Amino acid sequence: MSELQKTIKEAVTLTGRGLHTGLEVTLSILPAEPNCGIKFKRVDLENQPIIEAIADLVVDTSRGTTLEKHGVRVSTIEHVMAAIIGADIDNAIVELNAPETPIMDGSAKPFLDAILKVGTVQQSAERLYFEIKEKTAWRDDKHNIEIVAYPDDHFSINVMIDYNSKVLGNQYANMETIEIFNDEIAPCRTFVFFHELEFLHKNNLIKGGDLQNAIVILEKEVPQIELDRIATLFNKPSVERRPDGILNNLDLRFPNECARHKLLDMVGDLALVGHRIKGKFIAKRPGHHANTEFAKVLRKIMKREFMRVPVPFYNPCVDPVMDINKIKLLLPHRPPFLLVDKIIHLDKEVVVGVKNVTMNEPFFVGHFPDEPVMPGVLQIEAMAQVGGILVLGQVPDPENYSTYFLKIDKVKFKKKVVPGDTLIFKMELMEPIRRGIAIMWGQAFVGNTLVAEGELTAQVVKNK
Repeated sequence: MSELQKTIKEAVTLTGRGLHTGLEVTLSILPAEPNCGIKFKRVDLENQPIIEAIADLVVDTSRGTTLEKHGVRVSTIEHVMAAIIGADIDNAIVELNAPETPIMDGSAKPFLDAILKVGTVQQSAERLYFEIKEKTAWRDDKHNIEIVAYPDDHFSINVMIDYNSKVLGNQYANMETIEIFNDEIAPCRTFVFFHELEFLHKNNLIKGGDLQNAIVILEKEVPQIELDRIATLFNKPSVERRPDGILNNLDLRFPNECARHKLLDMVGDLALVGHRIKGKFIAKRPGHHANTEFAKVLRKIMKREFMRVPVPFYNPCVDPVMDINKIKLLLPHRPPFLLVDKIIHLDKEVVVGVKNVTMNEPFFVGHFPDEPVMPGVLQIEAMAQVGGILVLGQVPDPENYSTYFLKIDKVKFKKKVVPGDTLIFKMELMEPIRRGIAIMWGQAFVGNTLVAEGELTAQVVKNK
């Protein structure tokens, strides 16, 4: 049986201080409509802007995960996101009156407890899973970081951390199923090394830190006068170093709480893929940057998978959105290198174009005289021209701009294209255009048959 989506049964509200800003924050988690996903809403700003919880919008991962849309940010979202996933919720609106979520006790437990207190409710829409179909990896060799995902029928994570720390040593944490998250992962708090505290404080960070919402690790003996100075910075009477190398500000909830917290962060960051995941994740030294970069990789794969259907419908009896004369006003290409005849669909994210392939094409003279086949490189060029219409249509004076290839990736040719075929090209933005860079997933169809596909990256450049 198919699973149904869920949302929170009724709104819940929590208050606390932002870890880095130190601001008092009121955060509410509200029910949302089916297929809404998770969205953050800044109720302290004019028009109450909304930021979708997707990896495409990640702009900073230095000390937490930060999203930004149209200049509006929301920071340190990972614990809230992890709690929402742990509560088995698909759709929710997270309202807050500050640029950062409250740190609470440094874990996901306060958020999760608030959700579980009111419960969840099933919705009418079917839950959509993104399934890992093949081994997928992300590596940072410089920092010895690696995340690998394997196909599986459910979501699981295995984490190993090693920071060359005599106190932490090598720590492992495992979440075989999301069902154990509530009891074994959610309570695990963030951690910081003692030598980082003053640096963070001097750099205007951890204003909301009070030594009660983080495990502090001391690698070596520190004079008591230094401990007292740090305690004063964080408004605590006094602290001492315990024999196990942990500051006596709090007691560990698990021997491997630090590794478990890294796993907690992964749950929250991977939720930015935008759909529930089926796959087994194995991570070495993960962090917010690695987690969110891997989430971006998975989102691209997911978009390609979800873009496979439906095949664009072409009715030659319906007037096109753009005929060849309008196309020539937008594109600088001219015959014999103008490879799109009409545009039948165009919005801000998707464009569909048509190319009628005839024996009169000049390339058939030599490719091949006795076996005419449209060159694959020209199919990709035609995709790019269709995509160019999508991109150039979003600048106010497109006649003054051109698009240029930066990268062509993951291209596959499925079937020959021959004279008499009508090619239908579908180009879809894989993420918002930033700094003139457009990344699109392209597909070419003849009838209902996919004949070519690939990922195209182009740059919009003003003509000289």
